[in-house]
Amino acid sequence: MTVYNNILEAVGRTPLVRLNKMVPAGSAEVLVKCEYMNPTGSIKDRMAVHILNESEKRGLIRPGMTIVENTSGNTGQGVAMWAAVKGYRCVFTMPDKMSLEKVNMLKAFGAEVVITPTDVPGDSPQHYVETAKRIARESGGFYVNQYHNPLNIEAHELSTGPEIWSDTGGKVDAVVAGAGTGGTVSGIGRYFKKNHPHVRIVGVDPIGSVHYHYFYTKTMPTPHVYKVEGIGEDILCEAMDYSVVDEFHQTNDKEAFTVARRLVREEGLFCGGSSGCNVHIALKVAAQLGAGKTVVTVLPDSATRYTTKFLSDQWMKDYGFLGGDRDLGLVEDILRDRRAPIITAKENESLAAVIGLMKQHGVSQVPIVDASERPVSIVHEVDVLRALQGGQATPASLAKAVAQPLGGLIYPKARIEELYRIFETDQVAIVVDAEKIVGVIAQIDVIEFMSRRK
Repeated sequence: MTVYNNILEAVGRTPLVRLNKMVPAGSAEVLVKCEYMNPTGSIKDRMAVHILNESEKRGLIRPGMTIVENTSGNTGQGVAMWAAVKGYRCVFTMPDKMSLEKVNMLKAFGAEVVITPTDVPGDSPQHYVETAKRIARESGGFYVNQYHNPLNIEAHELSTGPEIWSDTGGKVDAVVAGAGTGGTVSGIGRYFKKNHPHVRIVGVDPIGSVHYHYFYTKTMPTPHVYKVEGIGEDILCEAMDYSVVDEFHQTNDKEAFTVARRLVREEGLFCGGSSGCNVHIALKVAAQLGAGKTVVTVLPDSATRYTTKFLSDQWMKDYGFLGGDRDLGLVEDILRDRRAPIITAKENESLAAVIGLMKQHGVSQVPIVDASERPVSIVHEVDVLRALQGGQATPASLAKAVAQPLGGLIYPKARIEELYRIFETDQVAIVVDAEKIVGVIAQIDVIEFMSRRK
């Protein structure tokens, strides 16, 4: 019989379970690591306990200090559990989109919770990360800093990754993991790239988050709100190591919740919405790999947090997730239908040449590329107008003299819904693949595509 000295020692060593009903014939085997069976019900217990144990050993946490963290709920519960065992006060900041269950569970551990608005920029003083930093400064407390703490990645490199390899007996071809702070997929990725580099590491990101877009374009998109919790982020995190991830896939809210409900009802796995994201992509990867291969993914948290959300039929209906089909397809589908020429200009071309391209092709913007055909900036009609009117340029000036920073970059396999946040900023979408422009999409192109499909 094994007896733990306290509940903190029970973190990790979660079971690996085979999916049976949800995996189509001919696909690879899909195994799920039941991280919702950690003590507080989520994979974040691993990271929270590792960071706090190591920080206490290093003297960064001392008796009487307050522990402060920004959390979507799960990390907070792991931290709150540790603080309860060790006897520390803790304060958490949390976005207002998080479920009431998560708030109440934190308070049950004796923690204090500060609620902040969800739909604010990442650098806003009201953002839950900035609020946590301020509270830590003012109280002289220890800031856990899960988003940028290297111990976040280390927790999964030392535990989650090795457990997957051990549990499968080394029979694993791909590991699929969602990216929130990035610690899970980065830690697993580092373990496998160092020890078993043949294993394919697949990241998962919800539409509205920044990871997928940054992975493929190395530029920051404008994030927007999505419903699924515990996955995705609106800022770049130092706990996200993109170099150990082979590919990223996107999911939408409907896919997340529909698959999560199936996991509960068909497989008996009582897990949350981010688990639906992971399994949705794991099933896609399994179909690609085919029979005889093995795909492992993680079920990050428990459905106990979401009984009033996606587990409720009424909630699903209220948000349009039951019935209907909201999937518009991929950006590459629009390009495939259009067959339009790609109009660009070189940095050393004249403004007169750019004006000629606009007139000849009936476009109102021209991307500027360097000698290697990589996009570097863009010239809009209004840029030309202002420059000529204000005397800052003449038709003989170089195009780059009036060019603006390039925004609206997107990857061909991004979902069409991602184009909306680009159009909201009055930009066209510049579709980039392998650092080359493969298409330019305006709002009218999407309208025409949808009209033809209807």
